[in-house]
Amino acid sequence: MATSGSMPPDTRVKKAPDFKLLNFNGREIQLSQFKDKIIVLEWIHCDCTFVKAYYNKDVHTMLDLQKKYADKNIVWLSINSTKTATARENRKWAIENKVQYVLLDTNGAVGKLYGAQTSPHIFIIDRKMNIAYQGAIDNAPLGFMTAEKYVNYVDLALSYLTAGKPVVIQNTHPYGCSIKYPVQARK
Repeated sequence: MATSGSMPPDTRVKKAPDFKLLNFNGREIQLSQFKDKIIVLEWIHCDCTFVKAYYNKDVHTMLDLQKKYADKNIVWLSINSTKTATARENRKWAIENKVQYVLLDTNGAVGKLYGAQTSPHIFIIDRKMNIAYQGAIDNAPLGFMTAEKYVNYVDLALSYLTAGKPVVIQNTHPYGCSIKYPVQARK
């Protein structure tokens, strides 16, 4: 596990790149099929300690957020860009954690397209298909406070977007397990 100390990806180019990936059940999901909705992209790895902490049966931060915004026309897409991920592993994780969409990106193309560095790494896309927020879930990796006051960046961004307002904090440093992208073959 490695935490990220590098700068967040540059989000001056705000348009969210479209992509197609397979869900754990083999169904093709395209980002643009959710236009006119707010979309939360969450990079995950099923064995990542940080991801597990946010889905822990005692903590369940991400599931609480999904419930809180259930009636706000928001779709949550979990993406696994780990080179060794399998549909079977994703299906098991989705069922255990009650997650509707877990997409398989084992070649890492979509993760690299977005600049996803860690699991978790969050990208929130507004109804105009612009990246409104990218970075960490909150300022408390594994429950350890890094500031005087707890801030859930995902909740904050969604509260602004659902109220029709621009997101105040648009970038934070993601933290978590490094994404295990496949090594590119040499030419």
